[in-house]
Amino acid sequence: MERSDDGQVEWQLERLLDAVLTIGSDLDLHTVLHTIIQTATESVHATYGALGVLDEAGDRLIEFVTIGIDGEAYAAIGQLPQGHGILGLLIAEPKPLRLPDLTQHPASYGFPPNHPPMTSFLGAPIAIRGHVFGNIYLCDKVGGGEFTPDDEAFVVNLASVASLAIENARLHARVAELATFEDRERIARDLHDTVIQRLFAVGLSLQATQRLVDDPIVSSRLVTAVDDLDTTVRDIRAAIFELQVAHRSGPSVRQQLLDLAAQSAPALGFDPVIRFDGPIDAAVDPSLAEELLAVLREALTNIARHAQATRAEVGVGVRDQRLTLVVADDGIGYAPERAHGRGIGNQRTRAQRLDGEFTVVGTSPGTEVRWAVPIRYADR
Repeated sequence: MERSDDGQVEWQLERLLDAVLTIGSDLDLHTVLHTIIQTATESVHATYGALGVLDEAGDRLIEFVTIGIDGEAYAAIGQLPQGHGILGLLIAEPKPLRLPDLTQHPASYGFPPNHPPMTSFLGAPIAIRGHVFGNIYLCDKVGGGEFTPDDEAFVVNLASVASLAIENARLHARVAELATFEDRERIARDLHDTVIQRLFAVGLSLQATQRLVDDPIVSSRLVTAVDDLDTTVRDIRAAIFELQVAHRSGPSVRQQLLDLAAQSAPALGFDPVIRFDGPIDAAVDPSLAEELLAVLREALTNIARHAQATRAEVGVGVRDQRLTLVVADDGIGYAPERAHGRGIGNQRTRAQRLDGEFTVVGTSPGTEVRWAVPIRYADR
C-alpha cells in the first residue's frame, strides 16, 4: 500500500527514532554499522545500501558493509571499492549527493565485472567531531524513480545519529582494549614467573633422570621430552613478547588476519581456519602486513569464486627471518587453463618485489597457495 508524502515522512521519523534507540544501545562497532545501513536502506526503500569506512587519512575506503547483495554476488564482484568515481566524489566533497542516474554523472567510474547495474543514487557522509568517518551509499529506489528530498533529509539525520553511536562504540572498544592490555601484562608476568620456571625445573629433572637410565628406549623418550619442553618454552617466550608489544605498536597483525578471515566467511560459505606460528606481531611491520593481507584477501576471494570448497586452512608463520603464508582448500583443484583474471599474477608480483617466492599447486583434493618473503623488509 502506497503511503502519502506526509505518511511517508511520519513513518521515516518513526524509523529514525527506532534507529536512535537501537544503535544507541549497541556497543559493538560492526553491529552498529550494519544496523545503520540496514535502517537507511529500508527507510528510503533502496534496493542496495552500503556503508563505506574511510582510512585514517580519509583518502580511501578500507571497509564496506553492504545490504542487498548476497554472498555469491559479493564474491563474484571480487575486490571491494577503493573510492573512485561517484564514491570518490563523496569522499573528496563530503556533502549529501542525490542523483537520478549515477551512470550519467561526469565522475562516474563504471562498474567492475559481475557488479549489478545501478541507477538512482543517494549518498551522505558520517562525520565525527569534524572528521569524516565514512559514507552512506544507497542505490536504486524500489519501484523505479528517484530518491526524494525527504529521503535525503532522513539519511542526513540518520548520519548525525550514526556519528554519535559510532563514537560511543569506539570509546567502548578503547576502554575494553585498555582492560585487555592490563590482562596481557598480568598473563605475561604469570607465564614468565611461574609457567616457564616450572617447565625449566621439569626439564632439568628429566635430564638428571636420563643420566641414570640404562634402557636406550626410555633414555630416547626422555631426550625427546626434554626437547619438547624446550620448544614449549620458546613458544611461550614468543607469546609473552607478543603480549607485551601488542599495545606498543599499531594494530595487531594477528587480529587483522583474523578479521579478514571472518569477513570472507559469508562469501566462502564457511569460516576459514587460521593458525599462527612464531612472533607475527613483533616481526611484521605495517608495510609488510599490508602485503600479507592483500595476498590472503586475494587467495580467499579466489577460493570463494572458483574452488567450490567446503573448507580452507590458513597458516601464517615467522621462522628464520622469513614470513610464510600458506592457504589450502579442499575444492576442485587448481588448473592453469582455468585461471582467469590477475589474482595469481598479483600474488606472484608481490612476492617477487620483496625477493620472495610464490607457488600455487593443485592437491588431492584442492589447491595450496604458498607465499614467502624475507622478514628484513619489515624493518624498512
